Amino acid sequence: MSLIKFKGGRFPWNESLFDFVHQDAFINDDFFNLKKAMPSMNIKEHKANFEIELAAPGFEKEDFAITMNDGVLEISALKKTGETKKEEDYTRREFRYNSFKRSMQLPGSVDQSKEVKAAYKNGILRLGLPKMEEAKVKPKRVIEVS
Repeated sequence: MSLIKFKGGRFPWNESLFDFVHQDAFINDDFFNLKKAMPSMNIKEHKANFEIELAAPGFEKEDFAITMNDGVLEISALKKTGETKKEEDYTRREFRYNSFKRSMQLPGSVDQSKEVKAAYKNGILRLGLPKMEEAKVKPKRVIEVS
């Protein structure tokens, strides 16, 4: 008789099938971890523009692809690294792919006809999306009473 270690909650009638399969040690690694692949993002609204900050360390500025089409902003990145080492009777090859893709619907106040500024520094991608003139916050007007 062999002993099998029991992990509570591993039976499919207690959970959804996806949760049951996802707890498996083989599937629960970095390759299948979808939450890890999505970088954190901050969106700030200023008087004249929107600023988006995306935490994406380990990439180079050439790895990013940023598009804006029909009111949808799409930010994606792909980094491929590889190494091959040949010895007398074997070849060792290591490779790694790191990628993500985020899409978001832009508000109607973003002026899509103007240039979007993008800069990548110290693992942070920053985008500046200009607002339409009518959407910009106008200074308060003081009206004097006569």
